[in-house]
Amino acid sequence: MLDFGLYLFYAMTAIAVLGAVGFAIFNAIQTPGSLVKSLIGIGALLALFGVAYALSGNEVTTAHRALGVSESTSKLIGAGLILFYLSLVLGIIALLYSEISKAFK
Repeated sequence: MLDFGLYLFYAMTAIAVLGAVGFAIFNAIQTPGSLVKSLIGIGALLALFGVAYALSGNEVTTAHRALGVSESTSKLIGAGLILFYLSLVLGIIALLYSEISKAFK
């Protein structure tokens, strides 16, 4: 019985993923203007990641080295953390700007 439940879960997950990807592709084909906006957003995220990667350090302590963390892994972890912080700050700024601009309309 447990095997059947797992296989059913896998099948339903696959159907959900295929549906989500399929409808996204279908919508992008129907409205190419939204695809351009999506590509701009992806480009902005890649630019933010580039800034975060440039700012991150690659220091590795002996404790981390014992766990198998290399300099490149440390740099990617640092870039991910900096990207998270940048996204958080930019999101808060966008939220505040949106609310303040609505208040004056």
